[in-house]
Amino acid sequence: MSQPRINTRLRSARIAAGYHSQQALADALGVGVRQVRRWESSTPPWPHPDLQAALSRFLGQNMEELGFTPPPGWDVGGQQPRSALDTAGKGLATVPVRSAATMQPASVGADFAAVTRAHRSLYWSVAPTVLYPTVIGHAELGCVLLTATAGLTRQSVARSLSESWLLAGRIQFFDLRESDTADETWLRGLQAAREAEDHLLGAATLAHMAFVPGWEGRRDEAAQRLVAARTYARRGAPPPLLLAWLDAVEAECETRAGHTRTALHLINHGETVLATGNGQPVPEWFDWFSAPRLAAFKGNTQLRAGHLPQARATLSAALDQLPDAEAKQRSVVLGDLAAVEAAAGMPEAACQYAIRALDQLERTWYATGMDRVREVRQALVAHQHEECVRGLDERLYGWSTTVSALAR
Repeated sequence: MSQPRINTRLRSARIAAGYHSQQALADALGVGVRQVRRWESSTPPWPHPDLQAALSRFLGQNMEELGFTPPPGWDVGGQQPRSALDTAGKGLATVPVRSAATMQPASVGADFAAVTRAHRSLYWSVAPTVLYPTVIGHAELGCVLLTATAGLTRQSVARSLSESWLLAGRIQFFDLRESDTADETWLRGLQAAREAEDHLLGAATLAHMAFVPGWEGRRDEAAQRLVAARTYARRGAPPPLLLAWLDAVEAECETRAGHTRTALHLINHGETVLATGNGQPVPEWFDWFSAPRLAAFKGNTQLRAGHLPQARATLSAALDQLPDAEAKQRSVVLGDLAAVEAAAGMPEAACQYAIRALDQLERTWYATGMDRVREVRQALVAHQHEECVRGLDERLYGWSTTVSALAR
């Protein structure tokens, strides 16, 4: 017995857009599944104008590409009847439509996401200058794929694209020290998060963008971006870890503006949020923050506030709690511990921590960690003739460290 003929164009477009059942497309359009069945029959009825627009938006193709035949009296685009006297559209450019041949299959969303996840994992061990071109190339591929997908597939690609731009911006800002470029990259990530309708990704991106003015002491501009980040977070049912990180970001911006008391209040609030919890799951892409890292933020603020015994205790505990895999953060904490000892007038202990940080940086480069070591060396100017400081200089300006710093 032969199978009934169907509208294969619509069915293929539906599946490519990620709607794997007729019911899924019906739910997206707000119609009954019976209506979708009729459209996928061999003689699909011409949709209502509102549904034509929705079908084109969700599936990325026009009516004829979706297998519909316009009734007599309708124009080629199939949007409305045209009178022989209608000249309103003359002289206007035609918006190009995507060809069905260019549409990618639904599997492209999972494939693109898999590479995004791999890049995110590689960030913690691969040299930034090696990884960076690959991440940028992947993001550019995502931009191309975004024009060749629709519906849920497009949303999936947009989410992974936003993650890729977020990672690229992190490399630019924290590793390559290209803050202006990072700001532009994160804006692209925010646009992709909008396409994905992912509020938590939007919040994370906006908070990263707050680092740019925050590290330069432009407190008001950083605060505006953080208000936006918190607003987006509230829309997306945020996990406590994300909320605590927002407190930590704002605390760092306040610290760099000289408001350490406000910063410590924010960190205390973050600790309370983490302790309370709300059961919301942590997004897979949110892999740069943890309770020990919140402690590292706190220790740095205590250091800058001049609370040296508290900073020493907080940073030592954070160092003990950091997993071995978090090599980049270990170099930062070691640098801050060195700074504590330098401020306390203990140059030998400061140099020991700074050399441990350099050991870590030789294995896993991190510009932020190197900045911490250089700040410590500057703080030790009064002791630069002592043997321990000369030993630090030998390591800081040795062939390996110098070449690595310039090459990466």
